[in-house]
Amino acid sequence: MQAPRHALVVVTRRIGDVLLATPLIRSLKRAWPEARIDALVFRGTEGVLAANPDLHRVLATEEHPAATAHARLYAKILRRYDIALSVLTGDRPTLYAFAAGRWRAGFLNPRSKEAWKRRLLQRWVAFDDLDTHTVRMNLKLAELLGVAPVAEVVVGWTARDEALVDELVSGFGSDRYAVLHPYPKFNYKQWHAAGWTQLAAWLERQGLRIALTGGQDPEELEYVAAIAADMPAGTLNLAGRLSLPMLGALLAGAAVYVGPDTATTHIAAAVGTPTVALFGPSNPVKWGPWPKDHPADRNPWRRVGSQRVGNVYLVQGAKDCVPCLLEGCGRHVESYSDCLQELPASRVIEAAQALLAERSTPAGF
Repeated sequence: MQAPRHALVVVTRRIGDVLLATPLIRSLKRAWPEARIDALVFRGTEGVLAANPDLHRVLATEEHPAATAHARLYAKILRRYDIALSVLTGDRPTLYAFAAGRWRAGFLNPRSKEAWKRRLLQRWVAFDDLDTHTVRMNLKLAELLGVAPVAEVVVGWTARDEALVDELVSGFGSDRYAVLHPYPKFNYKQWHAAGWTQLAAWLERQGLRIALTGGQDPEELEYVAAIAADMPAGTLNLAGRLSLPMLGALLAGAAVYVGPDTATTHIAAAVGTPTVALFGPSNPVKWGPWPKDHPADRNPWRRVGSQRVGNVYLVQGAKDCVPCLLEGCGRHVESYSDCLQELPASRVIEAAQALLAERSTPAGF
């Protein structure tokens, strides 16, 4: 295919989905260095692309826009791109790609009746939501275009972001710190508070200071503050205080990171930080953090069992039903998952200890 002058990648979903589309964007930029590549995302997720060097522009739309705002968006993108790619199977992202691109490609669900969508796309790939990791799934669009896949999850930040983070952690009096992210977006991905307290106490005994991260949602801020109250003295609560680029800079400097199935865990893995990922009902094959420098030709994770790949140690709840691929034991996002609520701190500490021991081993041993 002839290199386009202007391309659009549509990723109108959550922060993690946007982040895991960056390998596709990097692949396109490597193949077409002169092309201007834009991304279309939901407002509130664009921060994860703020310092991405592969992008010309990031367009943000509301998740539920008013009719007038929707019309303005379509007017802004209408046939402005040589190529438009949608990494999602939904109606709206497919329609965005159709409106924006003179040539379009995307994913379709082969088991549903979506013949009308096929007429909107010049090329499409059957979407696998079970056995293909999201990074590899997105890279199938690169392969469709004859573009070599680059399996690199891209996290960017500026010198200013790094300086702000350095200022925040300067009070530690030590450059060795651990980052803990206790709050996922949904309850069914949540570990228990007692586990975080025991983990932090153990990390302090290893000589590490503790930094807590979280978003700006009031409920999240309240939860992290309650966790922080039971943490070792000197714990730094950064919930609500970091932009996504600053978060990347913070994680890049951490000795170890521990968090649930959430975007922050994907960021930690991507920047090469030793990462402990806590998984319960979610499918690791599809959503496990992509380890730094993992090759594009195979999935990092098996579906069942705690496992280590590269800089990531995935700790999975140990019940016969895991992973059930459902939203908690109550089958809704506000329910909890017994596999995570019963996951002992000792198993998480063992994973953190393995990662820290490897990092502290001198070269040549």
